[in-house]
Amino acid sequence: MTERGVLLWIHGGGWRARSSEDGAALTGHGLRVLPATYRFVAEARWPAQLHDVRAAARAARDRADGLPLLVGGDSAGAMLALHLALRGVDRPDDVAGALAYWPPVDPLATDWRRLRGGDDPWAELLGHRPAPGDPATLDVTVATHVGNGVPVLLVQGTADPAVPASQSVGLAAALLAAGHPVHAWLTHGGHSLALDRPDIHATTATFLNTVLLPPTAPPAPANTRN
Repeated sequence: MTERGVLLWIHGGGWRARSSEDGAALTGHGLRVLPATYRFVAEARWPAQLHDVRAAARAARDRADGLPLLVGGDSAGAMLALHLALRGVDRPDDVAGALAYWPPVDPLATDWRRLRGGDDPWAELLGHRPAPGDPATLDVTVATHVGNGVPVLLVQGTADPAVPASQSVGLAAALLAAGHPVHAWLTHGGHSLALDRPDIHATTATFLNTVLLPPTAPPAPANTRN
């Protein structure tokens, strides 16, 4: 399949570590997948992670050979991908689309706190507990930055034990209200679902077909008969 775009893949892991998902399954959609790294919370607080993935996006763009740049990730990496897409790398319109799989997006949601109990990775990311009216909490909340119109894919398991499905539902509503094209897929299963699972693969393909040129099959072998 001809390459249709470059995808900067941002790994998950609660901003604490690297998850095993590397986005490689998405190459089947005609994407050139390039990895991004960022400092963990033990090394730096927000917004250092955003600065790091912006630098990775610039490097990916330099290697894109003119192809559209998309950003994607799972879990904490999906949250960073959404920030990149909604805020831009160097300008608000320089990302073609965001692919966000089970992203945490709202540190103040009551069901998030109820689900996570005393384990709140947002507090480690910020260096303090999230709070209403706190500038850092406002900045790290994804919905703060909607409005540039970038297309967004949201995929979420309804039985996710780490990120409540309402996180994606609430963000989808905010994106739609701000004029973003949104593909949202709420499906069975928990956290860290397989990206090549048939329903997730099909949803991803449909989204990409709306933001990129259609995939092209390799040319058929020439007929060599005389």
